[in-house]
Amino acid sequence: MKDMLASAPFDDIRPIMEAICDSIRTASQVHIHAPADAAGVLSLGFIEAACLDLGLPYVRRFMPPHRTLPRDEVVQPQQVDDGCLLFLDPFEETWAIEDIKQRSPTHITPLSVSVRLGTSKNARQGALDVVAQCAAIASALAPNGPRVRRLRPFAGSGLWLREALDTTFDPVHTSIRDVLSEEGSLRVVALPDVPSPSNDMIPNLSERMLKRLTKAWPSMDVEARTQALSELVLPCLTGSNLSTPRLEELIWHRLLIADHPVDVVSQLHIAMEAWPKEADAAKIHASKLADFFILHGAFEPSTASTD
Repeated sequence: MKDMLASAPFDDIRPIMEAICDSIRTASQVHIHAPADAAGVLSLGFIEAACLDLGLPYVRRFMPPHRTLPRDEVVQPQQVDDGCLLFLDPFEETWAIEDIKQRSPTHITPLSVSVRLGTSKNARQGALDVVAQCAAIASALAPNGPRVRRLRPFAGSGLWLREALDTTFDPVHTSIRDVLSEEGSLRVVALPDVPSPSNDMIPNLSERMLKRLTKAWPSMDVEARTQALSELVLPCLTGSNLSTPRLEELIWHRLLIADHPVDVVSQLHIAMEAWPKEADAAKIHASKLADFFILHGAFEPSTASTD
């Protein structure tokens, strides 16, 4: 695996991430608190995987899911008597780096960062989400850990769950996706290359046209593929609330892990559709899903996985 902390999105916050890693390594026990949402399971899963790979003692606790909370309620982590508390807060407002100095280094929230991409290194502003931060912390703690490596393809999945892609190009999402692709953690493919995608994420998508295109796809050249995908996606551009950046990701940049037939975003979508609405049931569901995620490196079983 590449050193994720050395990648462009982490240039501004690497010292903060390294300080968190130090506090985890030296703690008598690691306490991990996260909401019982998909982002919470992803974030907690990375930290728990690192603790398991390193043999660090830890305790995890799922808090109420964000959507069950009253509008003005702020969830506080349970106080601990000893060890290091990691309060994973993916739904907190995005903080500027200079504003977090007075906060606990173990309160992990989305952070505003400058991402310098391309040969010109022009800076673009973006939000570094909690899942990506936890993935980077886990890989810094246990770069060769089998569980951490298994979860690695989901390092950028929290960015998909955020609203940044609803408006414009997201430099953080693109940068992390490229890192994962270049190191071989996942493959970036077009929609017809996915064996079992979840297509209800794309309004007005013709299943019949997609099936025909998937069948013909292997024999088509690049120009023919581009034209065919353009024709497929045209009806999806009208009367849809789906943003153009999200649509481009769903058509051109599906993320596949090894031989798993369901791409990463489809796995997240299927899991969120089945998420319990009641808080206590959501906590139980999140705990079971976290166990499956750490064991299999997936949110959905593949033909090779068993529950």
